[in-house]
Amino acid sequence: MGEISTAHGVVNTPAFLPVGSRGTVKTLTSDDLRDVKVSMVLANVYHLYLRPGVDVIERSGGLHKFMRWGGPILTDSGGYQVFSMARLCRLDDAGVVFRSHIDGSEHRFTPETVIELQERMGADIIMPLDHCPPSSASTEEIVEAVRRTYCWAVSSKRSHKKPGQMLFGIVQGGLFPELRQRAARDIVSLDFDGYAIGGLSLGEPKSVMWSVVAETVPLLPADKPRYLMGVGSPEDVIEGVSGGIDLFDSALPTRVARNGALFTASGRQNITRASFRDDESPVDPECDCYTCRNFTTAYLHHLFRCDELLVYRLATIHNVRFMMRLMEKIREAIKEDTFDEFKREFLASYRTTDEELRIAQKQKWLSTGHGRDKGMRG
Repeated sequence: MGEISTAHGVVNTPAFLPVGSRGTVKTLTSDDLRDVKVSMVLANVYHLYLRPGVDVIERSGGLHKFMRWGGPILTDSGGYQVFSMARLCRLDDAGVVFRSHIDGSEHRFTPETVIELQERMGADIIMPLDHCPPSSASTEEIVEAVRRTYCWAVSSKRSHKKPGQMLFGIVQGGLFPELRQRAARDIVSLDFDGYAIGGLSLGEPKSVMWSVVAETVPLLPADKPRYLMGVGSPEDVIEGVSGGIDLFDSALPTRVARNGALFTASGRQNITRASFRDDESPVDPECDCYTCRNFTTAYLHHLFRCDELLVYRLATIHNVRFMMRLMEKIREAIKEDTFDEFKREFLASYRTTDEELRIAQKQKWLSTGHGRDKGMRG
């Protein structure tokens, strides 16, 4: 258990960051985020650079004022989006040229310009441009991505000047332990303010992902934040904390909420099913969110069946609050030295998604473009 001090507040860790790629956590206002006790949100340079443009954000007084969010913000560099979403991507050691997925216009990101964009937006924690290859990449391609990510990290560290703004390094390396170890040693040698593990949660089996995390975390300084990018299911957060991770982000809680899957202590509940039509209890009797305090499961079921827009906000409020409550319980268990017991009890009662079904759904989701558009890995 620790804390990250920023100009916009203290983030107690371990912490989960809801994804607001375009300057909004989908369906929620900043007041909603405060009400469910979100401590920090994530935004994305690629999306904000293309729309509305950093000039607009800067004229508004920075990203915090533009979003009307007074808490800390972490901005992702957009490297993942450039390589997975943009058209006709061409890269070299100086940067990457890509075409916008919106209108086909050509743009160039370099390590230096990505840092400059984030300095102008005024985020509290920023990420350097990294080369994130697909999970299907060859060993040679991943070796090259590790080398290039280090080169870009050197340039990013050199160009970062904004006082009070933290810069994290990113460790790539695919699913190869030796490459992860090499990347971790190289990135740590640059002495960043924190360290992220990228390039995971892209459809690989969870056992493989956790094996890579276990190989990587011991090589990252224990006195600086360790951030597992794009991972955010409740069971994965529990496992990640057990492995020494301090920060998580994912669009998963908000995405599944909009599809009728709500988190409870016993696992996700698909409340679009007919069995919930007459359920007069809240989705989670233990939850203190606005949705559970005011509405029945039957009402939410009705809204989903009628495609009423209100339900997307109500469902998202619940799932994000569930994640915040989970992090509160984790931090309390760590403080009381009962985390192992808490983990056992949580996982014994929480029904996880079938592994084969999860991978199939993830691959289908990524192939449609929704995974790329969401702004983070998942």
